[in-house]
Amino acid sequence: SITRIQSLLKMKRTPFTRREFLTTSGRGLGLLAFSQWAPLFLAQTTLSGAPKAEKDRTILVLVQLAGGNDGLNTCVPFEDRFYYNRRPTLAIPKSNVLPISDTIGFHQSCEPLFRLLKDEKLSVIQNVGYPNPNRSHFRSMEIWETASDSDQNSSTGWLGRYFDNACNGSPTNAAPAGIHLGNETPQAFLANKPHAIHGVQPRNQKQKRDNETTDLVKSLLKKSQPSSQNASFLQHTMMNALATDDRVRKLIEKRPGTTIYPNHPFSQSLATIASLIAGGMETRVYFTSLGGFDTHGNQANQHANLLRTLSDGLSAFQKDLEALKLDDQVVTMTFSEFGRRPIENDSKGTDHGTAAPLFVMGSKVRGGLFGPDPNLRIEKNADLEYSADFRRVYATILDRWLECDSESVLGGKFDPISFL
Repeated sequence: SITRIQSLLKMKRTPFTRREFLTTSGRGLGLLAFSQWAPLFLAQTTLSGAPKAEKDRTILVLVQLAGGNDGLNTCVPFEDRFYYNRRPTLAIPKSNVLPISDTIGFHQSCEPLFRLLKDEKLSVIQNVGYPNPNRSHFRSMEIWETASDSDQNSSTGWLGRYFDNACNGSPTNAAPAGIHLGNETPQAFLANKPHAIHGVQPRNQKQKRDNETTDLVKSLLKKSQPSSQNASFLQHTMMNALATDDRVRKLIEKRPGTTIYPNHPFSQSLATIASLIAGGMETRVYFTSLGGFDTHGNQANQHANLLRTLSDGLSAFQKDLEALKLDDQVVTMTFSEFGRRPIENDSKGTDHGTAAPLFVMGSKVRGGLFGPDPNLRIEKNADLEYSADFRRVYATILDRWLECDSESVLGGKFDPISFL
């Protein structure tokens, strides 16, 4: 545990989340043991979090499609003969497509998303990518989460920089700036300044372990006597962490509304987010993930099931927000590290590609299809060309939804897209 704390501080990696702090402390590391490594700047600034939001503040929910979603079998170019030529076994028959334009249609598993689009609550931005794409899962996701050029590295995420620009000077009892579902802090949340970030498990998962950790930390707090400024700071930080844990747990258990979510971890993570929003949590950014999109072999059934899980979960979430009369406050956006190659491989799957569609959902979006159809009139083994830089989507969200100057976050000017 001490080695873990030292390495994090040497890296100057922020945020050091409440969940990480509780978990590390719960492994037997006492307050005084940690205090010798707590730098003064941390003691002075960590307790600044997100400003307490009014009840009508806008909220962003990010959904990561981990592994690289196959865009061509999600939004199907059903009038393009090149699509069918390149995918003799994987291509979705035209008769099975749910048409959203004269040339593009949803995979049949996306029927709930199809209804949302017809109700003008879903925007589909086509061919989203970036210049000089990278086909490594790790590196491409890093590019998406940091919003950096493909030949540059950044130690901060795009939302971490949003926190830096918009989330300072709050009282010590403020809600977290960001909440993520799962143990790992998203790279998108990493910031130059410390911010309160909280990680929670989906409903009914690992609750026993969390309770045991909390009980152990409470025991440590009772036994410890602050003997320095840093020790006092750590005790205060741990008390704040426990208070946040207690508040989150109570809001999840309270569970307002009557919407029934599918019994799947992804859908349950969205149910958790809805509970926190409905409970008055002032947090403005939430992050969850659905994995399994790295479909190199036997893709057809796996991808169909993933799209069904995604569509059913997003639809239930939107329905819940509407029933709770919170839908005007929330925009949900999907992203994936890359799409798949147009040509299917010998294993009846698809390999790492480049551009792919991206979804933005909410009652305030301008529903519909944005951007040109994918151009498949390319060499047989070539990749798709992107037509929309993903940072244009981020800029639109920052400027028009989160009301933060996108240039200060993204380090450059990117033209917005009219889905907001």
